[in-house]
Amino acid sequence: MQDFQLDFFDVPSPCRGVCKSDNRGYCQGCFRTRDERFNWKELNNQEKQKVIKLCLQREKRKLAQPKPKKEELDIKAIQPSLLDPKPADQIIDTDLCHTDFDDFEL
Repeated sequence: MQDFQLDFFDVPSPCRGVCKSDNRGYCQGCFRTRDERFNWKELNNQEKQKVIKLCLQREKRKLAQPKPKKEELDIKAIQPSLLDPKPADQIIDTDLCHTDFDDFEL
């Protein structure tokens, strides 16, 4: 009976207003491919329902993936915050009395 009722109404777009693609080409909001997003209005209701089922499967797969641990992240790719204290090996010694300038000429 539910399938019969759906034939009377157009299937609404699953768009969530995020509209950014992930590294696999799926929208980060609704999980549709580029073609599925651009051709949505040309699809019939049965095709739209199939796309929505695929989107739900893609979302479940993404949520089931383990998130990388902090140690596994590439630290070089993350820009350090200006508010974070510098590590001890990067602190520059500003005390000039420990530096030898005897051979320095102006």
